[in-house]
Amino acid sequence: MRFITIHRDYVSKDQCLGVCYVTDGRGNILFKADTIERGWLNNKKRVSCVPEGDYPVRLEWSNRFKQDLWELYEVPNRSECKFHAANYARQLNGCIALGNGRADIDKDGNLDVLNSKATMKKFHEAMGKEKEAILKIINI
Repeated sequence: MRFITIHRDYVSKDQCLGVCYVTDGRGNILFKADTIERGWLNNKKRVSCVPEGDYPVRLEWSNRFKQDLWELYEVPNRSECKFHAANYARQLNGCIALGNGRADIDKDGNLDVLNSKATMKKFHEAMGKEKEAILKIINI
């Protein structure tokens, strides 16, 4: 079993930034990346980040993205929250994106994540052949 932990270090109404870790059952870190989400807007569908908490995640086919993606379940009043590639918070509708660094790519005053597609590929590799995992989101 894999365990995913996101430690958010920045939460605003515009965006949330953090660090994602994937560990195995013995606590060994298999993967680390930066995260980006939309800001906290009271868990409003499609525009708010995911609330803090523990969630089961499953690898499932996404018709929209035409690939297998990790989807969060049991998010209160929400569905279709996934991990997928995106560099900017505005590209997300309540989902989580991963990157391998932070920079203000588009010079709008907000940090973005870098190299999201390549980082997502490494995330899937770190998850191995697993089809289910546990996600813990913590605001620090």
